[in-house]
Amino acid sequence: MMIIAGLGNPGRKYEKTRHNCGFEALDLLADQYRISVTQEKFRSLCGTGVIDGSKVLLMKPQTFMNLSGEAIQAACAWYQADPATELIVMYDDISLEPGRIRVRAKGSAGGHNGMKSIIQMLGTDQFLRIRIGTGHQPEGFTQVDWVLGHFPLSERIVMAEAFDKAAHAAAALLTRPPEDVMSEFNRAEQ
Repeated sequence: MMIIAGLGNPGRKYEKTRHNCGFEALDLLADQYRISVTQEKFRSLCGTGVIDGSKVLLMKPQTFMNLSGEAIQAACAWYQADPATELIVMYDDISLEPGRIRVRAKGSAGGHNGMKSIIQMLGTDQFLRIRIGTGHQPEGFTQVDWVLGHFPLSERIVMAEAFDKAAHAAAALLTRPPEDVMSEFNRAEQ
């Protein structure tokens, strides 16, 4: 079972915020493959299905961002999944320009509290991740205000394209070597 997690915060208050990029990309992936992500399991909203021949668990942790690792660790333990080969995490990244995505096979949390939680709970940073760029906060904004803020209308189109790219990258990681997917999706001109 391949586990694909989109990170975000639950509740209407946080819908369409920068911190919920993972939820938005996962929702798009679920829609594309007609997988309903409504079952409550592992302190998450989950759905199971098949993407390009691979059985998947799609999950949106409902633990709030800073405790995402609790939900993901529970799913990995239940399915006896090896994070290095059976986990993909999609999440927001302020170090990338809005609309850019970056696929990685491992790495640090980069200051992202959701990723810190996952790395801590799994005891490893060796798992696939798709970072979705939201841009760095401008002067006058705290990081918290920025990530919990909404995209201006002028950025919604570029972000919708980023969510689509992230969903396609997640599907590609199910059938292709990570290096090939990185080569395709990490290009600067994407």
